Amino acid sequence: MRCPKCGEDDDKVVDSRSARGGVAIRRRRVCNFCGHRFTTYEEIAKTALRVVKRDGRHEPLDRQKMLAGVLKACEKRPIAVADAEALVDAVISEIETEYDREVPSVEIGRRIMSRLEKLDEVAYVRFASVYRRFRDVTQFVSEVEGLMGR
Repeated sequence: MRCPKCGEDDDKVVDSRSARGGVAIRRRRVCNFCGHRFTTYEEIAKTALRVVKRDGRHEPLDRQKMLAGVLKACEKRPIAVADAEALVDAVISEIETEYDREVPSVEIGRRIMSRLEKLDEVAYVRFASVYRRFRDVTQFVSEVEGLMGR
């Protein structure tokens, strides 16, 4: 590992520990040439999942895009950003376990809706209105009635 300060590649690891919930290893290193201390992270390189959109297009799985959609649905609701991030991380973890290369966008939306329904019903209906492309108020009403029936 090259030192970020002097560029030498002679260093030693002084501390290692699990990071990011066990998916990475955090290593504290010290450069044997200049004494600079720095941190590196080591994790398994995975092939990036691609999302198959409804119209057949393919695009890379984007955690930030998923989080933005969830945060938009949770706007002005008593939901912490950390809870929204945990929801997105849980969905990503699930689909990475079940899918190797491609995942249908409808599957991602279904899983997000399932978790949002448990987290906050208003955020769930907001997300569902975009995901299911509600065209009028009657679709909102039927979704809310279905929610109340559960």
